[in-house]
Amino acid sequence: MRRVVFALFGTIAGLVGLLSFKTHAVSVAAPSVATGTTNPGTGASGPSSSAAAGPSSSTGSSSSSAATKTVTGASVDTRWGPVQVKITVSGGKITNATAVVYPQNNSRDQEINAVAIPTLQQESVGRNNANIDMVSGATYTSQGFIGSLQDALNQAGL
Repeated sequence: MRRVVFALFGTIAGLVGLLSFKTHAVSVAAPSVATGTTNPGTGASGPSSSAAAGPSSSTGSSSSSAATKTVTGASVDTRWGPVQVKITVSGGKITNATAVVYPQNNSRDQEINAVAIPTLQQESVGRNNANIDMVSGATYTSQGFIGSLQDALNQAGL
């Protein structure tokens, strides 16, 4: 009888200890869009604002016809480095999405992004918006890609 009581109290104490265990909080900041880019919603700033931002966040538009244009989103800083996306829009749809800048400083970045970048590019063309799935294991790259993609879509008027 004594062993049953000790086992019961031991089990209860173990459960209380397990349920009251708290892990440390991890603070994850949202990716920030690089400064110096035009405000995508207003269209109020002119080309001088884009030129001041430098080539890494330019909003270059080149077109072969009136319905096709290429737009480069703002560079989004992530924990592992900046991410920037260029899209081609034709007839109001994304026909191509390319990550022009992304982390590739070490072998781990290269390994992760060799899978993540093509997946993100394919998703953005398939969905035709920035509401795409993030790639597991490439959270920061995915967040940066989505942020830059959304900026490019805003600039393209989509």
